[in-house]
Amino acid sequence: MNGDQLGSMARRLLGMATKGEQIEVYLARGRSTTVKAYDGEVESLKSGESHGAGVRVVTEGREGFASAGSLDPAILVEVLDEARSNAALSEPDPNVGLTGPDGVVAPSLELLDPDLDRVEDSERIRLALELEKRARSIDPRVTGVRTSIYSDGIGEVRVVSTEGIDTGSRAGTASMSVSPLAVDGEETQIGFASDAARHPRLLDPAEVAAEAVDRAVSMLGADKPASGRMTAVLDKRVVASFMALVGATLTGEMVRKGRSPFGDRLGEEIAVSGLNLVDDPTDPESLAAGIHDGEGLAVRRNVLIGGGVLERILHNSETARWAGTRSTGSAVRGSRSTPGVGLQAMRIEPGDVGFADMLARVGEGVYIRSVNGLHSGTNLISGDVSVGIQGHMIRDGALAEPVREATIATTLQRMLRELVMIGSDFEFLPGGTGSVTMAVDGIALSGR
Repeated sequence: MNGDQLGSMARRLLGMATKGEQIEVYLARGRSTTVKAYDGEVESLKSGESHGAGVRVVTEGREGFASAGSLDPAILVEVLDEARSNAALSEPDPNVGLTGPDGVVAPSLELLDPDLDRVEDSERIRLALELEKRARSIDPRVTGVRTSIYSDGIGEVRVVSTEGIDTGSRAGTASMSVSPLAVDGEETQIGFASDAARHPRLLDPAEVAAEAVDRAVSMLGADKPASGRMTAVLDKRVVASFMALVGATLTGEMVRKGRSPFGDRLGEEIAVSGLNLVDDPTDPESLAAGIHDGEGLAVRRNVLIGGGVLERILHNSETARWAGTRSTGSAVRGSRSTPGVGLQAMRIEPGDVGFADMLARVGEGVYIRSVNGLHSGTNLISGDVSVGIQGHMIRDGALAEPVREATIATTLQRMLRELVMIGSDFEFLPGGTGSVTMAVDGIALSGR
């Protein structure tokens, strides 16, 4: 089934609309294949397809939604009927309603490598086995590999509504990840690294294996650090995680519910002047790039924080009506849910400090390579953060002994205001986020 067939199925439901009734149909289809290697053998090879349909009906300010995991035409009619029934039972809301085209032109992006659908299982197996073999061969302290995985998939979406929305997209990615085990005496450390691209030929098993092994081996001998308040250098993946939390608070949904610490600060300086936080799904270099949002509006580049100033709150059409503004093309959803609001392809614009120079300027501090308990340890309403960390102490401007079983405490607000350096080492991470290394002052480290 191709995108045109999905469109035909969706438009068939629109033809059933009654007078004064708005209908939106969201159809999705995908396929994926995953290979797991273990101990030089194929542990599993799984392929599957998924289908989904979501229908919204709005009439007289009442919204109803229903979904199904099928694209069978008869079932789609049942989903429409169920959505109508749910609308009749809902309370009227002046902010409810479907959106129509807003004049923003969708970016012309190629999100699917046509050769991805031609990858053979033999190649998938080769890559999973090669990744495991490389991870085992780099360091004698690596005694095994917990898991070595190759996966690829293709998905397509169609969004059609009675309000003039009729758009769709197809996208595909290939990815690999590995978790080696490093052993020294009775101590075992687990590493992890991954990579993703639009085709497996763009993946680098050697680089992924080397990073994963380094993350395992470098942590051997790690201990609790001494407690203190210090400057922390955050790995770009850690930065991406924290900035995603900041971005999650900058949505109309969070502001409307009173759950954003920045909800009433639009136009104010909330970060250091060097910070530029952008949501840009129009950039084809990001694997999170897209053509349309969850309501079928063209995606666009949204500057959230520019020069340290809070410039924009992300909106879908419903939260935009509530706020008396326009949608920012930031509706996010799946086929089994109504549109929410969120980041699509976040990026932190790079600064001008290299990694080695950053360590040298910090002199004494801590390098945080990974965090755990991020979501349970962060209160998005207050901004309070208390999470576990792993990494290295920084001594004399260089990485020193590894540390673990420690926590850091700060707030999202303080992190934004106490950024002292922004790295020049920009990289798109496997999930599509563009990130850099950063140094944050005044971090409270708790160890022993």
